[in-house]
Amino acid sequence: MRIAIAGLLLTALTPLPAAAQDAASIERRVEALVAARVVIDGHNDLPWELRDRHGGVDAVDRVDLMQSTDRLDPPLQTDIPRLRRGGYGGQFWSLWIPASVTGPAAVKMTIEEIDIVRRMVARYPEAFALADTAAEVEAARRSGRIAALMGIEGGHQIDNSLAVLRRYRDLGVLYMTLTHSKHVGWADSATDAPAANGLADFGRAVIAEMNRIGMIVDLSHVSPETARAALAVTRAPVIFSHSNAFAVNPHPRNVPDDVLRATAANGGVVMVNVYPPFVSDAVRRWNAARDAARDAAAFAAANPRPAVGVGAVADHVEHIARVAGRAHVGLGGDYDGIGGDAVAGMAGVDGWRALFAELMRRGWSDADIAALAGGNVLRVMRGVEKVAAAAR
Repeated sequence: MRIAIAGLLLTALTPLPAAAQDAASIERRVEALVAARVVIDGHNDLPWELRDRHGGVDAVDRVDLMQSTDRLDPPLQTDIPRLRRGGYGGQFWSLWIPASVTGPAAVKMTIEEIDIVRRMVARYPEAFALADTAAEVEAARRSGRIAALMGIEGGHQIDNSLAVLRRYRDLGVLYMTLTHSKHVGWADSATDAPAANGLADFGRAVIAEMNRIGMIVDLSHVSPETARAALAVTRAPVIFSHSNAFAVNPHPRNVPDDVLRATAANGGVVMVNVYPPFVSDAVRRWNAARDAARDAAAFAAANPRPAVGVGAVADHVEHIARVAGRAHVGLGGDYDGIGGDAVAGMAGVDGWRALFAELMRRGWSDADIAALAGGNVLRVMRGVEKVAAAAR
């Protein structure tokens, strides 16, 4: 994706100190990227947050997303003004439900999550447009709207049924995360005891069907063994919709280097999130110490949590780019799925601006940042569409 920046290269009539020129130039470059609405974020949990803490399945009628939502009780990290300030051209809304909900109840709850997204789009037609393909994302952007895309966050939501998987795709679901925090029998979670030791036969059948119907395989939350197995059998590019680099912070939710390299070979994208325990090794270790303490509140009072800023997110972006290549890294903030927490300076969906500025200071070009922000995941979408078209 190319961003027109000719105007940003003009020098000011009144010379400024070098540092001020640099800061002003970076700000102009960020504004140009935002104006082009380059961001296609891979993961936002607003539908569940609305449902769980702001009015149930009718929450869309009770929360005005055209107004600031950071002052609600409890506050939200997402609203339309901040999406626009953040330069969003598209957002994958997560259709998350608890991993403890299984069977027909999981299917019902997932349909209700789809309904929340569709009603949200219908309530704000000037802001959102449902999108089912890369071309529709681009069309929404040209019309000045944010493409609304959907992804299921856990294989438990299909109730072991390929028919349910197919019907979700018919309703506009574009990706499925193979597991959430618990294994599903046919695929293993990174945070649960293994059951399949990679993929069971049904897991391989699920991926084959996802390839056939044009649904993106999402490998966030899965164990490294399951990720390797999935990458070995998929015929289409994959995503990690909200994961970071294990080499930077060895949290089980993050992606090891060998899997980063395999994702690059697959043509996929690892989409970086802003949840401090996934970003910062110091915060991860602090969490473990607090959880092990006899009195967690007293521990936290005596030992403030380590600070973590935008530079730490940029470290993950740059590590993934070094190992997999700049064509294989993206953004998946996990906003409104992280309990109101976020890296300092990136508290809401407009926080990507700070990351863009940090990467510019590190020498990233506007074209590379535009690819990171959304161009890379659009390429994945087109690749998945191509595989499905060939299957038809």
